[in-house]
Amino acid sequence: MAEQKISFSDGGLYERTMGVWTRLAGDTFLDWLKPAPNQDWIDVGCGNGAFTDLIATRCAPQSVEGIDPSAGQIAYARDRAPGRIARYQEGNALALPYADASFDIAVMALVIFFVPEPAKGVTEMARVVRPGGLVTSYSWDILGGGFPVALLQEEMRAMDMPTPLPPSVEASQHDALVALWADAGLGDIEVRKIAVEQTYANFESFWSNMSSFGSAGAIAKLADAERAELKNRVFARLPPAADGSVTSSASAFAIRGRKPA
Repeated sequence: MAEQKISFSDGGLYERTMGVWTRLAGDTFLDWLKPAPNQDWIDVGCGNGAFTDLIATRCAPQSVEGIDPSAGQIAYARDRAPGRIARYQEGNALALPYADASFDIAVMALVIFFVPEPAKGVTEMARVVRPGGLVTSYSWDILGGGFPVALLQEEMRAMDMPTPLPPSVEASQHDALVALWADAGLGDIEVRKIAVEQTYANFESFWSNMSSFGSAGAIAKLADAERAELKNRVFARLPPAADGSVTSSASAFAIRGRKPA
């Protein structure tokens, strides 16, 4: 059965289902990146501003620009932290509306697999970064089972159900990322694996969040018996702890490269 494509336009839904995962991975990513303060940042594919807000609160930036093609996501981002330093606008990662050498750091947070032409997206980030600046990204290791909903999607496939994937999922892998950064003329390339986990109060909490993310359309169309079977299959792979809580894990690849001075 052909894979469907996953995309996002609802900032509130993303926040409820994936916001915590974004911040968990984003905190680890920033710990690794160790950016200097007073930098000019561009967050490409900022979505609902979850990671942009981390930049603003953790990195003491001089400025932060967030750009995303979704009007709904941008509206949510603008409302989440009014008065903060971040500024948001609609725009395309393949044609960033900024002059050459406008920023010190360009980042794609959990985005590169959504970009229809990843190589062009990385080239655009490199273009708008100043000589000596950083081009960075972190992305779920979807093909390696690192997606937060990987367990759910694996059981959906076992039941011959369509499972949505981002349009450029191959770009999220280690070797592909290194090649993209090298082809964009970036140097000092480093890659690391990020591992995170989230504990839910109980399985029902996990299920209500993860079954609403990405695969919700397919799950909603299931007959009650099929939906119950899927839920039971997932439960069997995520047994609760003594207190009833369940812990789920995810992993991502982080990459950084420097624009030659």
